[in-house]
Amino acid sequence: MTALRPSQTSVTLSIVMAVLNEAENILPVCQELAGVLDRLPENTEIVVVDDGSTDATVQKLLEARQQYLPNLRIIGHPRRLGKSAALRTGATAAHGEWMATIDGDGQDDPSSIIRMLELARTANSHPPLVVGVRRKRNDRLSRRVATKLANGLRRRLLNDGCPDTGAPLKLFSREMFLRIPQFEGVHRFLPALLGHYGAPLICHEVQHRARLHGSSKYTNFNRALVGIRDLLGVMWLQNRTHLPDHLTEH
Repeated sequence: MTALRPSQTSVTLSIVMAVLNEAENILPVCQELAGVLDRLPENTEIVVVDDGSTDATVQKLLEARQQYLPNLRIIGHPRRLGKSAALRTGATAAHGEWMATIDGDGQDDPSSIIRMLELARTANSHPPLVVGVRRKRNDRLSRRVATKLANGLRRRLLNDGCPDTGAPLKLFSREMFLRIPQFEGVHRFLPALLGHYGAPLICHEVQHRARLHGSSKYTNFNRALVGIRDLLGVMWLQNRTHLPDHLTEH
């Protein structure tokens, strides 16, 4: 296994993208990302984690590095491990103080990260979690209904205050993200988990677009069954994780 290379310079922002079989979408997504880099900190890095794709995603990523993003970092899982595992891999490999997540299907507008980073850096508090709340979902009706029901249940049981916990666009302290327990599905519970570690929540409305090509890798039924199990697990974690309000060293 090839070791991940160490950081050579300090990095303000790491944009981490987990992808699975997005060969048709990844080139335009990377091209659009390249177009906003001049409005982000100069030392921003982009890390893409391929979660065991079986199509030409990796080859397209190599093309993207040659054409649009010469410093693009491409990390691959040998097999599919899940989106949360891919984001964890990206966070571990990244070097940024802040970490932003974005999907590789073209539904997210990367220019939203500019304002989200501003909100995070100017917050007069502990490092916040900034969630890109999707103003108008550009998905099938069945998926919109399923998401609305899931978000309502999470908000009621976890009291996380977030109307769109599954939003792909999020920005937060990378160090704080690495402190929370890792499990598949953790990316859908960041408002509750990071909030438990003291991260205030900032909701920022963003544009949501239709997928460029293809379809989601998860069915509504699959999301519902797994989501209920994970929800119970997060409730258990919140109840069993005790953190001090402050520390005193003698």
